[in-house]
Amino acid sequence: MKIIRKMADAAVRMLSLRDPKGWHQDGERGDAGEIVSAESVLSLSAVWACVNLLSGTIASLPVVVYRLNAAGEREIAKKHPLYRVLHDSPNYDQTAVDFWEFISASIELRGNAYARIERSVGKVVGLHPIIPELVSVRRLTNGSIEYRWTQEGKSYRETDQSILHIRGFGGNPLGGLSTLHFGRHAFSLARAVDRSAASTFKNGLRPSGVLTFEKWLTDEQRDIAEKKLTEKYFGAMNSGRPLILEGGTKWEQLTISPEDAQMLESRGFSVEEICRFFGVPPFMVGHTEKTTSWGTGIEQQTLGFQKFTLRRRLKRIEQALEKQLLTPADRANGVSIEFNLDGLLRGDSVGRARFYQQMTSIGAMTINEVRALENLPPLEGGDVPRMQMQNVPITEIDEEAVRRLIAEGKGASA
Repeated sequence: MKIIRKMADAAVRMLSLRDPKGWHQDGERGDAGEIVSAESVLSLSAVWACVNLLSGTIASLPVVVYRLNAAGEREIAKKHPLYRVLHDSPNYDQTAVDFWEFISASIELRGNAYARIERSVGKVVGLHPIIPELVSVRRLTNGSIEYRWTQEGKSYRETDQSILHIRGFGGNPLGGLSTLHFGRHAFSLARAVDRSAASTFKNGLRPSGVLTFEKWLTDEQRDIAEKKLTEKYFGAMNSGRPLILEGGTKWEQLTISPEDAQMLESRGFSVEEICRFFGVPPFMVGHTEKTTSWGTGIEQQTLGFQKFTLRRRLKRIEQALEKQLLTPADRANGVSIEFNLDGLLRGDSVGRARFYQQMTSIGAMTINEVRALENLPPLEGGDVPRMQMQNVPITEIDEEAVRRLIAEGKGASA
C-alpha cells in the first residue's frame, strides 16, 4: 500500500490511498485561531439549536406530490412513484424525516446537499444521501456536471442525470455557498470564548495569581511550588480550601470575574451573531435576552421566521425536486411537488381553529375537509361548501324575519 505524508498544522498525518478518510480538509482556521469544521461548530449550542430547528422543522413537513385531474383540479397523486419516495421512505434505511433532516442540515452547514438517484425502468425508486464534504464537483467538456466521491471504500463517478443536487444560498451550478466557510470567523470567535470560559471555570474562577518568594528558589523548592502546591490547592474541586504558605511566601490574587472581563456579554453576542447567519430569531434557540417574551412580539417573530426563513428554503428544495426528478410527461400532466405547511399549525390549536373558521366561512373548505385534516370521520352533508351571509344589502333583508328577530330579542331581554 502506497503511503504519503501530509503536513498540516505542524503535525504529520499518515494518509492512505485505500482509505480516503482524512483527505478532505478537516476545517478552516478563523481569526480567533480556532479550527472551524462541522464537528467543532456543532459543539456550539447556538449552532446546534439553529441547525436542529431548521432541519427538524423542514423534515417534519410532509412532501406531497400533486397532479391535475381531468377537470383541471389539483389532487394528491398517491399512486405516483415519487410519492412514496418523497413522502414515506426515500431508501431502505431511512424514513422521510431522517432523510430530509440530513439534507437540510447539509444545506445549512455546507451549502450543498447530494443524493444518488436510484431508478428502475425509468422511474425514481430511491434516493441515497451523500456526505457533502466527500463530493467534488466539476463541469465536463460536454456541458454536464460530474460528481466524484468515495464512501465506505467504494468510489463513485456520476453525472447530474443520476445525482440530486440541492444548492444552498448563492449557489451557482457547481454548488452553493458554505456557511462554515463564510461564517468561520464568527464561529471561531464563539469557540474561543467558550474555551476561555471553560478554562476559567476549570480553575475555580481563579485562573491566575502570583506566589511571591523572598529569595531565589532551589530546584526542589520550585518543584514543590509548581506541582504539589498547585495540584493541592488550585482548581474547581479545591475551591475554598485554605491555602498554607510558609517561609515568607505571599499570594496575590490577579483574577477578575467573567462579568468584569465581559465574557458573558461576549458569549451572548456570539449567540446573536450565529443566529444572524442562519436567519433564526434568537428566542427560538432559547436566547431571550433583549427580546420580549410577551404579547405579539414573539408571535410576529415566529410568523417572520416562517415567511422569510423557512419559505425560501422550502421553495429551493421544491424547485430542485421538480427540475431534477420529474419527467417531461410528469410536467405535461401538471405534476408538482410541495411541502405541506399545514403541519406547522398542528401545535397551535388557536391558530388552527382560526384558519379552519376562515376557510369554511368563505367556502374554500368543507366541513369534511376540515375533519379529514383533524383525523376525524366525515359527516353526512359535510361535503357541501358553506358561506356566511351576514354582509348583505339592507334592502334584501326579509322584513318578517327582522320583526321576528326583534321580538326574540325583546323576549330574551325580558
